[in-house]
Amino acid sequence: MEKIVHFLRGYVKIKVWGYSPERFINLCGNRNILLWDIENHGTCYTMCISIRGFLSLKPITRKTKTRVAVLQRSGLPFFIPRIRKRSIFVFGLLGCLLFLHAMSRYVWAIEITGNSSLTTDVLMDFLEEGGIVCGSKKKDLDIDALEKAIRREFDVVTWTSARLDGTKLVIQIKENSRRIPETEQTVDGGMDLEATKNGRIVRMVTRSGVPLVGVEDEVQAGEILVSGAVPVYGEDAAVRDYLFCQADADIYLECGYQYKEKLPIAYQSKTYTGREHSTPYLRLGDRELRLDLKKVEFSRSDCVVSENRLQLLKDFYLPLTYGCYRYREYTLSEKTYTKEQAKSICQEKLERIMETLQEKGVEILRKDVKIVKDSKYYVLQADFTVVEKTGTLVSTKTEKPQEENEMQATKEQQ
Repeated sequence: MEKIVHFLRGYVKIKVWGYSPERFINLCGNRNILLWDIENHGTCYTMCISIRGFLSLKPITRKTKTRVAVLQRSGLPFFIPRIRKRSIFVFGLLGCLLFLHAMSRYVWAIEITGNSSLTTDVLMDFLEEGGIVCGSKKKDLDIDALEKAIRREFDVVTWTSARLDGTKLVIQIKENSRRIPETEQTVDGGMDLEATKNGRIVRMVTRSGVPLVGVEDEVQAGEILVSGAVPVYGEDAAVRDYLFCQADADIYLECGYQYKEKLPIAYQSKTYTGREHSTPYLRLGDRELRLDLKKVEFSRSDCVVSENRLQLLKDFYLPLTYGCYRYREYTLSEKTYTKEQAKSICQEKLERIMETLQEKGVEILRKDVKIVKDSKYYVLQADFTVVEKTGTLVSTKTEKPQEENEMQATKEQQ
């Protein structure tokens, strides 16, 4: 607090030397002239004194036969005159502060973390439909409503958190590691479990419904595997009624996959000439200014864009982005794949296919891969023997026994 008072009133740092500087300090104390930061340098003293106190030193210096020199001037009274000479700088600084204050009321960056099955583009489109984009006002954002909307829209999201850090909206989500099968649904009537592919059943666990097939049975696509109509037998062992439910079972089928892809023998190869041209740019909102001092056109070229958003502090972004378009010239030439090159490319594609199957929970038992060449193409032919889960819910076609229907009709007429 004392430092603030000294700064507002202004003070000077002085050097005192001569016949009796100690008596000089004592007389200042007797006359209530405040001195602070006093330092003894042997032949002289340095200290700080207020402007009013400095103007009252003349009688004391005469009496003590000392001399005083000003080493430093500090405080608001000395700062204002210097500022008056730099009015443009002051107004520019004030304008900059006002601009930053205005920009801090908006969202200029959106960061989404924790998503794996949901792409960032899908989530950004969802936010845009809700009116949440770069440039939205912070006061219009309802964080709680946003979190609930994300969980309500995407079933795979089990937890979400949103917060504002500076001018950045940070959204963190967690997804359910166990995806809910698309076949799981709630119905009023009976539902049968139907095969989706041809194959042989290798494993089967039934939780509800009546299994119509067993392990080692061959089934066809569209065949009912588990019925959702549970029969009720009478004393004569005849079916008197059905209790309808939703069939539920884990049925694993050994089946085959066939994959075929063609790779053209001839292809267009790019050869870069080494000529490049860069065009820097500035973008404010939807408006872009290209700083292209020298225009160069290539007949064929690739364009690589590097972009950065203006950031003052860690989480304080501004709506101004800057970057550069980099053009690289190339020529095209006709080339052909060798057998080794074609085999390597086909092998990479095959590995991606196998990874996709395994991500879906498909167990690969055997594979038979062939690469053959005709006049125009290398042909990749792959036959897989796999074990995968099968079964989709369909409405049951089982109807109640005719006698039961007639009895109900008679009761209704009565």
